[in-house]
Amino acid sequence: MAIISQKCEYNQECSDRIYAFFKTFEIEKLLRCCNGAKQKGYAVIEIFRYLLCLMFSDRSMYMQMRTNRYTEDFSKNTVHRFLNNGKINWERFTNLLSERIINSFIRPLTSDEREDVFIVDDSAYKKTGYKKTELVATVFDHVSMKYIKGFRMLTLGWSDGNSFVPISHRLMSSGNDKNVIGVVEEYDKRSLSYKRRYQARRKATDVMIDMVKQAQKCGHYAKYILFDSWFSCPCIVADLKKECDLDTIAMVKKSSKIRYQYRGEMLDIKQIYSRCKKRPGRSKYLLSVIVDVVSINENGDKITIPAKIVCVRNRNKKKDWLAIICTKTELSETEIIRIYGKRWDIEVFFKSCKSMLKLERCRKLSYDALTAYVSIVFVRYMFLSFEKRNDEDDRTIGELMFLIYDEMQDITFNHSMTIITQALFDTVTEMLNLTKEQLEALAQHFLSHLPVYLRNSLTISVY
Repeated sequence: MAIISQKCEYNQECSDRIYAFFKTFEIEKLLRCCNGAKQKGYAVIEIFRYLLCLMFSDRSMYMQMRTNRYTEDFSKNTVHRFLNNGKINWERFTNLLSERIINSFIRPLTSDEREDVFIVDDSAYKKTGYKKTELVATVFDHVSMKYIKGFRMLTLGWSDGNSFVPISHRLMSSGNDKNVIGVVEEYDKRSLSYKRRYQARRKATDVMIDMVKQAQKCGHYAKYILFDSWFSCPCIVADLKKECDLDTIAMVKKSSKIRYQYRGEMLDIKQIYSRCKKRPGRSKYLLSVIVDVVSINENGDKITIPAKIVCVRNRNKKKDWLAIICTKTELSETEIIRIYGKRWDIEVFFKSCKSMLKLERCRKLSYDALTAYVSIVFVRYMFLSFEKRNDEDDRTIGELMFLIYDEMQDITFNHSMTIITQALFDTVTEMLNLTKEQLEALAQHFLSHLPVYLRNSLTISVY
């Protein structure tokens, strides 16, 4: 008796949505623009579609062949040649595709007053079989505070507070030959493969500037750029303002080597914090000062940019504090803190790619193949962001709904706490079979033990 998969209907629906996604954003044309055209044999778009959909199946390509479930006309060698093709410009492809998704689909759903941001961050990309993998190096993971064998995946993304769309990436190796463990091969300096590998061994901050410039050339734009303290230094802030015309909102690194001009003196952030009077009580921030970011360019010219530094309490350590710098001094302290909170979207993106989208499952040894695979994972996340916005935003249904419904708002702390508390009471009701009177008494007893600001923000329904 034949075994019928219970997921066949779901797989068909998923396949139909992916076909619609390809048609809406003309992915086949974008691949041709990035040297992804067919020279002979099977169409490139079919191979790309298969690799994109592979995550949504319950078997890998290898297991599909072992269990006789592989139904494609092309062989596994065709897939390997496609991934190892160094002529396909994957960086440009993800830039162009994300630009279409953002500017033609997401932006019409949001108002011009909404703060959209670029977000830059890196994440550890561990690689098994590192001795034979090209350009694998010993790199530092600032999350685990340990050295790993692999790459640092430098990522540029865009967010409006509701939807996060990855734009481009670079798998960063090490510029020090002693730290490079994998194979280092020679390529023609005119080729795209050489330029890709050259970028991998440059300084991460310089590569970040190039990524932002390339994104802007492809049509991307945003009001601010966000990053954490690992990229926060005066030269980067000045270059982004001068060369890319972007205002920075970033975490300040507590280092004695990084100084700002404050009241005619060059001081580091700890000295500035110690000399200023803090706000008393339970204020949302401890300190707000105006400083000058001073940088010297390659020609020796001095660049001075005014900025506002806001110091806030560290929730993880009560006696500690954090500092956020913003080059747009007109913004209020509350707005600076709120906008910087959108940087968390890229952390969710990293976690989703590693846990659900099989980011670190690639067994390829070529640097070109690794770049292609990560780009395909990025497209998977773009597809999921597109579907999520379609399902949650009623304004996507049509013009009538667009006029009736307001645009989606950033999720607030009060709303998050309400969702968590309501889920808790629903679970208690289901598990203990409490009556309405007992549950209402429990809710009132629970709320009475909360601080006033939390008690006023929660709206719990016991019915």
